[in-house]
Amino acid sequence: METKVKLEQALKTAMKAGDDVTKRTVRMALAAIRQVEIDKRVSLDETAVLGILQKEIKTRRESVEEASQANRADIVAATQAEIKVLEAYLPAALNADELNALVQAAIAEVGATVPADMGKVMKVLMPRVAGRAPGDLVSAAVHSLLQG
Repeated sequence: METKVKLEQALKTAMKAGDDVTKRTVRMALAAIRQVEIDKRVSLDETAVLGILQKEIKTRRESVEEASQANRADIVAATQAEIKVLEAYLPAALNADELNALVQAAIAEVGATVPADMGKVMKVLMPRVAGRAPGDLVSAAVHSLLQG
């Protein structure tokens, strides 16, 4: 089942159950998805939806850092609860070995040899890791393997 459909069903379930954290978090995620669909005038595919969820998680992680620096434990706890809700809709994360194997395969596929080829590798690799690894981690893995 598509992630977007799962989110819509989770919203209904959370509303019936009175689960405010899930309701609020899923609503924000669906709103972000709909906004992109409206802006681009397309219906997003699964990869794009997972990318938006990862972006939402990244934003919340940055908020956690800022809130902890400001000694706001209440905001940290609420934001971490939202992250946990969003992570439930992403596929299982890749471990370092799996990521490196995918990166090496993509590098071999495009024939990349120097860091200047990083864009070609990322273009092939990102759809394969969508939702399973954050972009900055993928980028760092590609960069380190191309440095050789």
